[in-house]
Amino acid sequence: MPAYSEKSRRILALEFPSLAVDRIRRNRKRRGEVPPAELPLVVVAKIDNALQLTATDALAARHGLYSGLPLADARARVPALDVVEADETADRALIEAIADWCDRFTPLVALDLPSGLFLDITGCAHLFGGEATLLQSLCGFVRKQDIAVQAAIAGTTIAARALARGADGSIAQNGSEHEAVAPLPIMTFLQDEKIVYALQRAGLKTIGDVANRSSSELTARFGASFTFLLQQVLGQNAQPIVPRRPLPDYVAERRFAEPVATAEVILRTIASLASTLESLLEERGQGARRLEASFFRTDGAVRHIALDTGRPLRDAAQIAAYYAERLEVLADPVDPGYGFDLVRLSALATEPLAYQAADLEASQDEAEIAGLIDRLSARFGPERVTRFLSLDSHVPELAAAFCPAQRGRGPSLWPQMRQEGEAPRRPLHMLSPPERIDNTMADIPDGPPARFVWRRAAHRIVRAEGPERIAMEWWCDTEAKTRDYFQLEDDEGRRFWVYRDGLYYSDAEHPRWFMHGLFA
Repeated sequence: MPAYSEKSRRILALEFPSLAVDRIRRNRKRRGEVPPAELPLVVVAKIDNALQLTATDALAARHGLYSGLPLADARARVPALDVVEADETADRALIEAIADWCDRFTPLVALDLPSGLFLDITGCAHLFGGEATLLQSLCGFVRKQDIAVQAAIAGTTIAARALARGADGSIAQNGSEHEAVAPLPIMTFLQDEKIVYALQRAGLKTIGDVANRSSSELTARFGASFTFLLQQVLGQNAQPIVPRRPLPDYVAERRFAEPVATAEVILRTIASLASTLESLLEERGQGARRLEASFFRTDGAVRHIALDTGRPLRDAAQIAAYYAERLEVLADPVDPGYGFDLVRLSALATEPLAYQAADLEASQDEAEIAGLIDRLSARFGPERVTRFLSLDSHVPELAAAFCPAQRGRGPSLWPQMRQEGEAPRRPLHMLSPPERIDNTMADIPDGPPARFVWRRAAHRIVRAEGPERIAMEWWCDTEAKTRDYFQLEDDEGRRFWVYRDGLYYSDAEHPRWFMHGLFA
């Protein structure tokens, strides 16, 4: 694979100039709503305790309305307006959906909020017919979704953004960004209104005008951050983008000339991709710990289905079987719509996996159990297949916790609490939380109870063992009291595990008794 330097990086910038307006109209169209006829559409939000316009459609712009204008002033100019409240969450969701679709071109997709995207297409544009064809097909799809878009390609993110805003459809080769952006207005790369106003007052209206001034002069007047931003828009000091999704370690994908929709073809495709992924992982001695299948629909919708494994895995048959289990029981099935034109299988997390010679006398139980856990987790979800994890605590209810069974790569290390053949010191049935026992009577204050009432039933104790004193974790809970635990057996053979919360002669309050567990 060829190496690419920062100087050869290629960035495609997408700008959605009327995102909020387009979203509102798309939603109305889908719901079958009839908008007010010939009324200018404006989007408003409360800013500085006043309603201001944040977006306008073309008709409102022709009436002289613009973003930042107070709604009261807008109504004074145009009394009849179609006013809709801004919804930044919905706008963000729409951009995220477009970014999901753009993942088919490159995994390096970053958000440029509030209304743009960056795609790092370095080294991949030739797969789609070149940069011009890629730009045209991408913008064509977005516009078919009733979303206005402007796009451009350059060597840096800031240069590509400025060209998208001021010279839609342009492609600036590396090293030629200075000439491409020179005639553009300065607001195409700069959002600070105060700096824009100051530059315009000084007669600097284009990026070329600003670039002709010395760096020291600009830095002294506007700061080093402005100078750094100017260098980027001129094609210098390129910075890599921060992808919105983690980059996979290994990827296998298949594109279809005609969309596919049947479950049989989808499962066969996953099996084929798993075989390709197995070869990639085997070449590098790796196994996957987290897999993700991505299904790209022709209408732009994307579905991601992730699977975790309890141990490194690269066997194609097992991967295909796990996904067959998962797809079969999904509460929200993968809806193919008009079909999928791209299916991708990615290994998001990997670990070293080397072949080992099998011991002829070794048991296969561990491998079979790990496979069973993976199959159950694929069917029911990893959070529903759990195991106990030993924790470093003497407090009984804090000594263990539930965790996904796939977490970790071996049995949890539990402290040995008894010798072989010795009776258990802890009950298998623990109550959470411990239950209060009443009417406790003891022969001596510090001794075990001779009788008590629990769940409205009286119990007379014939045998007792203890106490086992456990001090609480005072660094976590300063109010916690020392406990004395006793193993008790009543006259009917039932065995209990109880404790006294607090000590006689030490605590101000009279100690209380609690039932914490039952021995089988």
